[in-house]
Amino acid sequence: MTSAHDVEAVRAAEQAAAASLPGGLATLVERASAALAGVVGSELRAVAGRVYGSRAVLLVGSGTNGGDALHAGALLARRGASVTALLAADSSHEPRAHGPGLAALRAAGGRVVEDGAGEVGLAAVAAADVVVDGLLGVGGRPGLRGAAAALAGAVARSSARVVAVDVPSGVDVTTGALPSASASGSGSGSGSASGAGPVSATGGEGAGTAAAVRADVTVTFGTAKPALLLPPASAFAGRVVVAPIGLGDLGDPVVERLGARELADLWPRPDGESDKYSRGVLGVVAGGATFTGAAVLSTGAAVRAGAGMVRYLGPTPPTDLVRSRWPEVVPGPGRVQAWLLGPGVDPDDEGQGEHVREALAQDVPCVVDAGALPALVTALDEGERGSGGTLVVPHAGELARLLGLLGHDCTRADVQERPLEHARRAADASGVVVLLKGSTTLVVDPEGEGGDPRPPVRAQADGTPWLATAGSGDVLAGVVGALAALGLAPRDAGAVGAAVHGLAAHAASGGGPLHAEAVLHALPEVLTALLVDVPRD
Repeated sequence: MTSAHDVEAVRAAEQAAAASLPGGLATLVERASAALAGVVGSELRAVAGRVYGSRAVLLVGSGTNGGDALHAGALLARRGASVTALLAADSSHEPRAHGPGLAALRAAGGRVVEDGAGEVGLAAVAAADVVVDGLLGVGGRPGLRGAAAALAGAVARSSARVVAVDVPSGVDVTTGALPSASASGSGSGSGSASGAGPVSATGGEGAGTAAAVRADVTVTFGTAKPALLLPPASAFAGRVVVAPIGLGDLGDPVVERLGARELADLWPRPDGESDKYSRGVLGVVAGGATFTGAAVLSTGAAVRAGAGMVRYLGPTPPTDLVRSRWPEVVPGPGRVQAWLLGPGVDPDDEGQGEHVREALAQDVPCVVDAGALPALVTALDEGERGSGGTLVVPHAGELARLLGLLGHDCTRADVQERPLEHARRAADASGVVVLLKGSTTLVVDPEGEGGDPRPPVRAQADGTPWLATAGSGDVLAGVVGALAALGLAPRDAGAVGAAVHGLAAHAASGGGPLHAEAVLHALPEVLTALLVDVPRD
């Protein structure tokens, strides 16, 4: 599992660790810079074939991240790399770069350019093999300005590999929001075109500037920082390397990402006493006369994900298709352990609407998607939702419409630019768990009652951009519904289902285009690999 902790908790842990070490803060800097230099050295070898004679450029702000970059640069210079530090201060009134780091780099033979965003500095970026982003740290405000924005723009135009120190400069470290984020990007991961687009390399204060740095690799110290796991900033972090530097107890994380071991531990397994009823019976209300494919895909995904039995309720055309494709699916009503409601359901379809309302009134878990979201809001308002847990699984546009029904008007673009904020708002306004689909899928619980802390946000990014295709959300809904029927709590069913859905997409894609049914058919292969090959705790 990858965990991210609150910035203040990290600062407190750093202070405590420094107080307990013989060298104090300098020892932590030494550990961080050594880890950073190791990663940058690997990137230099990948790009230039060697460290000796390669070209590394450091973007240096006044904070400790700049100091880490300078000390790492000194280590690389001693190995024969050509290292140039570009200072980002705009005037003599701004704090100067880290003094001991500057001295170490100069002593090792590195070059320091005071006017980093000037002609010499921009030319150095253009010629670099690797650029190290040490402009801002975890205390920096979102967005880059002045010389820092100009340097970030030069990086965006260059072909250099980019390594960020702790976090990519310019992102909102706590929420993962981006300054001037475009809403024109396309998502992946859970079948939704809901990822935010890149910060423009020509936006900000003038031509050639950028509001944030997009990294290929981020080296973060002690623990991940929230923005590295949260969209849309997570797309700017690249590969995340967590370097241990000896921090103590950090407390509970605020964001977490499940890995293979956690998925293997959480996935329900049958035993010798299991039967089709104890393994989970999922009821599905999906599709209708128009969107018949949603019924086929969601029921098929539930079957392939291991539900003991799947019941389907719907009109004749989708029922006939479901029976022909999945003969083990049982048509008609009956007792269930959980419901999947809404994929492909027209909110104006009175017959399916009645099935949805009846299901919501039952005391069993419900996974609510697409066309069933308005009925859920009505049931919550009127006290007609049963006592089972509830998980909603919207994409960005559906979450915007759901928030409108809950009295919080916003647009799809608003959700794409600040997904965590809007997912939390929906969870708190409704009192249910929200799974927001996207290239990074978020699972957010409502705020705890009586002052209880909110559980960590789950942020899964296991898919492929090829997953942004029609029907993939129906497959995800079927997997999550099966897990709810198998007894997982809403937050676990959502996060585990999203992760396995993404892994199945990778298996089905092989790096190229895929379609929703291919994801469905890859589920048993992926689950077998998880359940057989991954050790359990």
